[in-house]
Amino acid sequence: MLTPEQRAIVKSTVPLLETGGEALTTHFYKIMLAEHPEVRPFFNQAHQANGDQPRALANGVLMYARNIDRLEQLGGLVNQIIQKHVSLQIEAAHYPVVGSCLLRAIREVLGAEIATDEVIAAWAAAYQQLADILIGAEEKIYADVAAAPGGWRGGRAFRVARKVAESAEITSFYLEPQDGGALADFEPGQYIGLRLVVNGQEIRRNYSLSAAPNGSDYRISVKREPGGVASNYLHDQVHEGDVLELAPPAGEFVLADSDKPLVLISGGVGITPTLAMLDAALLGTRPVHFIHFARNRSAHAFRAAIEARHARHAQLKRFYVYDEHADEAQAPHAIGLLSSARLAEWLPDSRDVDAYFLGPKPFMRRVKQQLRELGVPESQTRYEFFGPASALE
Repeated sequence: MLTPEQRAIVKSTVPLLETGGEALTTHFYKIMLAEHPEVRPFFNQAHQANGDQPRALANGVLMYARNIDRLEQLGGLVNQIIQKHVSLQIEAAHYPVVGSCLLRAIREVLGAEIATDEVIAAWAAAYQQLADILIGAEEKIYADVAAAPGGWRGGRAFRVARKVAESAEITSFYLEPQDGGALADFEPGQYIGLRLVVNGQEIRRNYSLSAAPNGSDYRISVKREPGGVASNYLHDQVHEGDVLELAPPAGEFVLADSDKPLVLISGGVGITPTLAMLDAALLGTRPVHFIHFARNRSAHAFRAAIEARHARHAQLKRFYVYDEHADEAQAPHAIGLLSSARLAEWLPDSRDVDAYFLGPKPFMRRVKQQLRELGVPESQTRYEFFGPASALE
């Protein structure tokens, strides 16, 4: 339990975190990954190399320190971290490893004169408070999912029933439980955790479920990333009939019940969770505006599937934007960056909509700004950045 004095110490470190938080967390990862091989499978090396992981942790630590007196302000961030941890099957035993490395990094980066014994003790108490919150919430989800029809805890074997190329870059994997048992339901927009062993090394990744629940299989659609260990392994070495280990579905970026017009905006492989959302929405009568950005026609996955849905459902409007285009037979609706004026044409006349959007970070920032400028209330937008949400990812 944090004392008032410890709370004050934690808050006093906010200026240091604002200026040097990323250096601290970079050192933290260096220590942990070098000395604790048992947690390496949870980390995406690409996110380490480009700095996304240190930045995500630095932001999380800063937000926690700023709101140490009002943790309810962290609700969205905490929920996202919990869901990511559940999909990767983070356990209580992992938290002491993170805590000890974080405290050591604080001492070594800030120095003993600043990171005194009192500062370290305050941050130890603060970390334990956060760990207890996360562990308790994650354990409840584990238990609830395991008790649900078709649910399980930990890894479960799934057979690759089909492998389908969706574009020059994206391939879908249809996964059926090897035991033939029931399949846990999920909410459109959620993802699964996948455990792989590549060249003798265990890694874990999250992949969005790209088709609506059907009770028989899960579908994930994976983009081949340059240098991506997991994505290249799945594309090149996993074939129909192979067996993969999955964790149960998780995630809080989900389609909420509503009668308002639905706007789904995606960039690149960000299309994958919106497909499940689209199919769920088309079971009703609400208008749906589906807007997708791709580099070009060859990189545009699921175009034929969207066109088929458009032909069957009068309430669906779809628009495509390509960075480049050379095939007049399958032209997009726009080329280059989407302007606010064009987006305004494609949105419902009323701005009283539910808007979901996701994709690469620059794309997300642009869409968020444009929706705000066009009068879509931020309370009616939901988005998810691709990248790590926490230390253990």
